[in-house]
Amino acid sequence: MTKSRLLEALDKAATAGNRVQFWLRDDDAVEPTPALDNLLALTKAYSVPVMLAVIPEDTGTSLSERLADEPYARVAVHGWSHRNYAPPGEKKRELGRHRPAETVLGELQAGFAKLSWLHGSRFRPMLVPPWNRINDDLLPSLGSLGFASLSVFGLERSASPIHLVNTHVDLMDWRGTRGCRPAEVLFGELADWIVRDNRPPVIGVLTHHLVHDEAVWSFLDQLFEATSRHPGCAWIDPAAAS
Repeated sequence: MTKSRLLEALDKAATAGNRVQFWLRDDDAVEPTPALDNLLALTKAYSVPVMLAVIPEDTGTSLSERLADEPYARVAVHGWSHRNYAPPGEKKRELGRHRPAETVLGELQAGFAKLSWLHGSRFRPMLVPPWNRINDDLLPSLGSLGFASLSVFGLERSASPIHLVNTHVDLMDWRGTRGCRPAEVLFGELADWIVRDNRPPVIGVLTHHLVHDEAVWSFLDQLFEATSRHPGCAWIDPAAAS
């Protein structure tokens, strides 16, 4: 589980007087759970901000009360219900063309209003589409609902009607073990993003606390231990100014 490639890339950044920016997004929060407690304890121990993509439909005051004294927790809008409306054979989508646009936008507006009311200063006007998919036709309308940024997966587009703050490294092996991907692969991917010519302004790490195995928790601990005090990088809240 070598971190050598990542540390080498960060050392070079520090030597050049640069600081690589990382951010952490965790999807599917609804209510307090032991897994959420683990995530919050780990991020707090290393002073790492965590953006919780919260599903609005079923969440309530129990989550807002749990987060009240968590200085590193932020909240973004994770669709409305995380319900798939795509037919069999298509990739899962909640925010697609399978329903009228006014219906989809109405749900997003309701989710924005609910989470901003529940979470106050912890709330960020960021939309995180379920399954990282959203119909392009919806993007120009997001600003009028109050959203300042959108987060999906992969390299940000060069042109977008809304500010993109994507994630780039997913810890979960969704198509295989459904546990943690090999640590050496994950450290290598992070290093690759750092050294690529068109590096994102902020490199996003994606987690799903409800389905983490012990290997995921171990990897996060190693990652935070290696990076939280390294002069070549910083963990930030990319939507703090939104």
